[in-house]
Amino acid sequence: MADDMIDIEVIIDEQYTDPLVNIYAGSRTGLVEDIVYAVENVSRSGYTPIAVSYEGKVKLISQRDIYRVRTENRRTILDTADTSYTVKESLAKIESVLDEERFFRISQSEIVNLYKVDNFDFSLSGTVGVNFDNESTSWVARRLVKPLKEKLNMISKGGYYEHVEQVH
Repeated sequence: MADDMIDIEVIIDEQYTDPLVNIYAGSRTGLVEDIVYAVENVSRSGYTPIAVSYEGKVKLISQRDIYRVRTENRRTILDTADTSYTVKESLAKIESVLDEERFFRISQSEIVNLYKVDNFDFSLSGTVGVNFDNESTSWVARRLVKPLKEKLNMISKGGYYEHVEQVH
């Protein structure tokens, strides 16, 4: 199969009320990311992009591109893979428009995009490290460790987040 071609198989099965998309590939390539992005854009087109300040201008950031939203020195900061932006809205206001399946509040001052997490480090006693795929790190507040485990177990059972190790 050529690099720019994909095989698509549609299976009609009445047991599914909502479509289920599975992608089979030898590795997570740019093409795979493009396919995921296309499917997400169609299925989640109702999710509002977030307006940020950037070089004196307003820029719209897709929720798919957000790694985390946090407060720092009384300012709301939105982080993407390689850039941090200032947001005028409060963390609570932004949380109210974020896709609740994709985002999770890990502390009073931070919300993370679960789909941008490379792994969760449960090896430390009583706390959890959050390692993003852009090599940045954060920490889950102790009181939110149990809700995070429940969320990850719920997501992994649905098949949405297979690259997160099973949480015990």
